Amino acid sequence: MPTVHGTAPRGMQHCETTTLGVLLRHQEIDLSESMLFGLGRGLAFVYWDSKSMGFPFLGGRVKPFELSRNLADGLGLELSVRETASPRKGWADVVDAIGGGRPVGLQLDSFHLEYFTAKVHFGGHVVALYGYDDQVAQLVDTEQQGGAVTTSLGSLAEARAARGPMAARHRSFTLTAAPDLPAPEKSIVPAITACAHAFLNPPIANLGHRGIDKAGKAVRNWLRRSADPGRDLPQAALLMEKAGTGGALFRNLYRDFLAESGQFLDSGHLRTGHRLYGEAAALWTEVAALIGRAGASGDEQCLVQAGDALHDLARLEREAMEALSRLEG
Repeated sequence: MPTVHGTAPRGMQHCETTTLGVLLRHQEIDLSESMLFGLGRGLAFVYWDSKSMGFPFLGGRVKPFELSRNLADGLGLELSVRETASPRKGWADVVDAIGGGRPVGLQLDSFHLEYFTAKVHFGGHVVALYGYDDQVAQLVDTEQQGGAVTTSLGSLAEARAARGPMAARHRSFTLTAAPDLPAPEKSIVPAITACAHAFLNPPIANLGHRGIDKAGKAVRNWLRRSADPGRDLPQAALLMEKAGTGGALFRNLYRDFLAESGQFLDSGHLRTGHRLYGEAAALWTEVAALIGRAGASGDEQCLVQAGDALHDLARLEREAMEALSRLEG
C-alpha cells in the first residue's frame, strides 16, 4: 500500500482546516485549527435562497477552497492545484502526489463517502488522502467523521466526479513551504483586517453583516417556506451548530483565533473583537436551538425570537469587525 508517513492524521472540527493541518504537519508546521482558520481569513456569512432550492442555505465561512488559497497567500506557501474533467487523469494526479511522498488534499461530494454520517450532497467537502491500495483509500476527515478513515476507491471516484453546487472537477492540491518561511504570527494583522474589510463591505445584501440581518427577516417565515418543516428546520439547526453552516462553529474558531493572536499583539481593538465574538458564538447556539424547536413544535414564536437574535448578531459582528479593522501592526 503506497502510504505517506509522518502525516499525523488527526481530525479537527472543520474539513478544510483538517486537511490543511495534515498537509502542513507533514512539513513540520503545526498550527492550531483556530490559527489556520483565522490566517486563512475563513470567517464570513452568506444567506442564500432561490426558487430552485428546497430550503435556504446559511454559510458561516468563505466559499470552499478560498480558505486554502488565502492561507497559502498569507504564509507564502506554494499551492499546487490540479483539476481535470477526466477521472483517470484525476486519479493519476493523486498517485503522483503520493508517489512523491506527500499527502494530497481533495475536494469532493461527501454524500458518496461510505463512512460519512450525514447523507446530504455537499460538493465543497475537503479531505486529505495519505495512502491507498487496490481496494480503499486512507483519508483524514473531521473528528466528527472519525478522523483517520477509509473509503472504497469506487466511492471516492464517485465523490470526486460529482457535479452540482460548489463542486470542483477532480480537484487535488498540495502545499509546499519554503525553507525560509516567515513566522506565521507576522501574517495575523493583515489576515484580520482583510477579513474585517470583506465582512463590513459586502457587494450584495446576502453577505457579511448585511446577510445576517437579511437572515433575521427571512427566518420568521421558515415554517411556511418549508414543505416539511419538521424535517427541514431541525436539519438546518443541526447543520448550523455541528457543521458551522451559519452557526456557532466558525464563530468559536474565530474567537479562539483572536485569543491566540493576543499572545503576539497587545491591542484593545483585538480584545474588543474577541469579547464580541465570544458573545456572538453563544448567541448563534441559541439561534440554532430556536430553529430546531420551531421545526419540532411548529411554534412560529420560536422563529420570531430567532429573527430578533439574528438582528442582534448582525450588530454584534459588525461592531466586532469595525474594531478589528482598526488593528495596526
